[in-house]
Amino acid sequence: MELIKVVLASLLSAAILFIIAKVIGHKQVAQLEFFDYITGITIGSIAAELATTLDKPVWKPIISMIVFGAVTVVLSIVARSFQRSRKYINGTPTIIMNDGKLYRENMKKAKLELSEFLLLCRQEGYFDLSDIQTAVFEYNGKLSILPVSSSRPLTPEDMSLDTKPSHILTEVIMDGRIIGDNLKRRGLDEIWLERQLTEKGYKSAKEILLALCADDDTLSIYPIEN
Repeated sequence: MELIKVVLASLLSAAILFIIAKVIGHKQVAQLEFFDYITGITIGSIAAELATTLDKPVWKPIISMIVFGAVTVVLSIVARSFQRSRKYINGTPTIIMNDGKLYRENMKKAKLELSEFLLLCRQEGYFDLSDIQTAVFEYNGKLSILPVSSSRPLTPEDMSLDTKPSHILTEVIMDGRIIGDNLKRRGLDEIWLERQLTEKGYKSAKEILLALCADDDTLSIYPIEN
């Protein structure tokens, strides 16, 4: 009888975990945000307790699993709906290296040791830091690297061509919302942006999924596709 209870409780916990995973959405472990990671560990622990602790009421761990799953879903909705909340919920990218300079203070903020940074560079195929124009430590723990223009595949250097420095494009519209802070950082404003959109045939930022601004103030626009 005890064995049957364990089997049934295990099946119940597995079913609840499956439902919660479907609601939260599928992500690879390396793509999990910090809160998703913590929630996954907690829900897994509760599910294990549900499957093995048979002398306690079953409904208590079930309610706990549902609550944790619901909180994760709510935070995900908030992060998608309110641009400014993302940096508090998910965190923000941190520039670790740019134009040959390593930013030690940014590494401390990201809790990234120099040896770990070098390891991440090697994993991305960069053994020589002079080949890196910009390195950004993303909030999901991955390192994004922009190579110097002369070290990209089919390099212009091999063809004896002069190249301009590469730079990261700035997001000025995301999910139909104008990112005012990024505009100000580039010395631009929303009036300029709206004029650019009008010239390209768009009525408002709500039609745009993503707009990126280059150093010469040219826009790369990716509209929302229905």
